[in-house]
Amino acid sequence: MTNTRQHSDTTAEPDPNPAPETTYAERSRTLLHVTKVGVLSTHSHRHEGFPFGSVMPYALDAGGNPLFLISSMAMHTQNLVRDPRASLLVTAPEAAHDPLGAERLTVIGNVTAVAQADLGAVRQAYLGRHENARYWVDFEDFTFYLMNVVELYFVGGFAVMGWVGKDEFGRAQPDPLAETAAGILDHMNGDHADALVLIARDVKGIEAEEAKMTAVDRLGFHVRLTTAERVRSVRIGFPSEVRSPDDCRKALVDMVKQARQSDGQESPS
Repeated sequence: MTNTRQHSDTTAEPDPNPAPETTYAERSRTLLHVTKVGVLSTHSHRHEGFPFGSVMPYALDAGGNPLFLISSMAMHTQNLVRDPRASLLVTAPEAAHDPLGAERLTVIGNVTAVAQADLGAVRQAYLGRHENARYWVDFEDFTFYLMNVVELYFVGGFAVMGWVGKDEFGRAQPDPLAETAAGILDHMNGDHADALVLIARDVKGIEAEEAKMTAVDRLGFHVRLTTAERVRSVRIGFPSEVRSPDDCRKALVDMVKQARQSDGQESPS
C-alpha cells in the first residue's frame, strides 16, 4: 500500500512535531464499521458503459467484506447478475457538514450471491446491524450478496489519500474507540475546548483562539484550530496508546496537566 500525502493544495505545511497515525487500512476498516449505508455503483445493463448508483445498507463479514440484502427486482441486482464488478462509496457521518474534509472510502470488489453454507452467519451479521430488515429478509425475492474486496481507496480529508490492498485491509481491525469516538468529541468540544487550546499550544506551539476536536483514535486526535491568520487542522498524539474511553480520558487529563505546567499554571488538584 502507498500512503499518498501529496495534494494540489500548496498551502499545506510540514509538521515539525508529527504525531503517530493509524494506517489507512485501519481507518478504512473503522469507517466501514461505524457506517451502515453507502452508495453501490454497478454496471448498467440498460445503458451499457454507464455506472448505476444505488443507496445501499450493508453489514460486514468477519473479514470486513460488505454484505447486502437485495431484491432480484432491483435494478442494481439485475446489473450484478450480468457483471459482478462494483464499488461501494462510504462517507463519515460528519460529511454532511464538511464533505471535502471528512473521511470517505471507495471499496472495489466483485459482488456475488452468498453460498448456502454461509447464509446462517451472514443473516445473523446483517440483522444485527439492520434489525428492520427482519420484516423482509424472508421474502422470496430477497437474497444475501457478498462483496469480495479487491482494493480500497481511502480519503481522509485534504492531502490525505491512498490505496489499501486487500491483504492489508483483511488484517486490520476497527479502532478500539470507534464506538465511543462521537461521545468523546462531543464531551471535549462541549466542556473542554479551552483545554484543547492549551494542548495545541504546548504540543504544536500554535497559539489558537479556538480549538475543536474533529477525530480521535487509539494513537491520537485531530483538532481544527482557529488562529488570528486562518483555520488549520493538526494531528496530536497521545503520550501512549489508548484502548478505551477511560484510557483516553486519563491521557487527555495528563496532557492538560503538562500543558498547564509548561504554561506556568497550577495543575488542578
